[in-house]
Amino acid sequence: MKGLLPLLILLIVEFYSFQAIKTITKNKWVLLIYLVISIVLMLFIVYSFMNFDRGKGQNKSSLLVIGMTLLIYVPKILLFLILFIEDVSRLVEASIMSFVDENREQFFSPRRRFVSQIALGIATIPFASLLYGMTIGKYNFKVLRQQIFFDDLPEEFDGMTITQISDIHSGSFDEDTDKIKYAVDLINQQNSDLLLFTGDIVNTHAKEMDPWIDTFKGLYQPKFGKFSILGNHDYGKYFDWDSEKEEIQNFEDVKNIHKKLDFTLLMNENVKLKKGSSEIVLVGVENWGVHFGKKGDLKKATSNVKPEDFKILMSHDPSHWENEIKNHDTHYHLTLSGHTHGLQFGIEIPGWFKWSPVQYVYKQWAGLYENAGRYIYVNRGFGFHAYPGRVGIMPEITVIELKKSKKEA
Repeated sequence: MKGLLPLLILLIVEFYSFQAIKTITKNKWVLLIYLVISIVLMLFIVYSFMNFDRGKGQNKSSLLVIGMTLLIYVPKILLFLILFIEDVSRLVEASIMSFVDENREQFFSPRRRFVSQIALGIATIPFASLLYGMTIGKYNFKVLRQQIFFDDLPEEFDGMTITQISDIHSGSFDEDTDKIKYAVDLINQQNSDLLLFTGDIVNTHAKEMDPWIDTFKGLYQPKFGKFSILGNHDYGKYFDWDSEKEEIQNFEDVKNIHKKLDFTLLMNENVKLKKGSSEIVLVGVENWGVHFGKKGDLKKATSNVKPEDFKILMSHDPSHWENEIKNHDTHYHLTLSGHTHGLQFGIEIPGWFKWSPVQYVYKQWAGLYENAGRYIYVNRGFGFHAYPGRVGIMPEITVIELKKSKKEA
């Protein structure tokens, strides 16, 4: 019974979509070809979802099915909504006419051709956008720069630059190695003082990274080093393992990836970055998320840190900042997160407008946020997951420059 309702909805959506095509063309061959293709695709998608085992995690095939589903049915749902509204208006018109004109032979007016044309025109917008996102958008890497000012930044770190990347999700990549090499080169071109990765290097399995080790080993070695943390996907919890031993081994292999890439993995610990006679503290916690487990331990991670130290915190999930960090007794100057991907879908007009459905789940979902002198920057992600594309929210390489606030005379 649970599976019948989605199928019924699909059939209604398909019926209305066919009505739109039928209104603008009477060619039987065109209608037949459209009908056959629609039925075949619908059956393939229904079969794929019915046989999808969530316990086996995401793979390239499941990503393709999700992409196809969105590509086909988002435009068709728009068609349905527009034509359904037209049907309601036709029904209201027919009801009125049945009272006013008893001699009228046809009260229910025929479907209007121009409404179907408008509906099809509107439906091409999400179709083209989603298709762009799956072919070009997912590798349309953007370098976003951000200056952040602090009163208590040690003078010698004024102007320090940090490149942040997040959410690689290597298991989602296709075979286009040139695009990933281009992104690695783009990271290297920033030549920042510090390179940080804020979690989710794989979807589930450590082996997903095997084809990409050599590519990411090409990341440069900055002056202050390369550091990383784990994200929720790195724990392998979205997969039904044959044994606990297999799960533990995969987790060890995931952690070992960071070593292979010359990153220092911080798991509830910190390092002190020194310059001249000054130092700042880089803290890295395990994943802490409202919806994805709370392994991050700030107390353990900062056991040897002094209250007056300038602190940069890496924590994968921005809900950690919202629920624990921004009002913590310890002042964390800057938190770097990822996780949301900006949902890989939204609208951004820099400096003017920013929207994504993910903002109704996460208060901090992309870019810079501040609370009482404490900042969080949420990276939009390097890779992609679930939907194999990006529309409006592009893959991001962040360059942050730390600046010391100038005291007013």
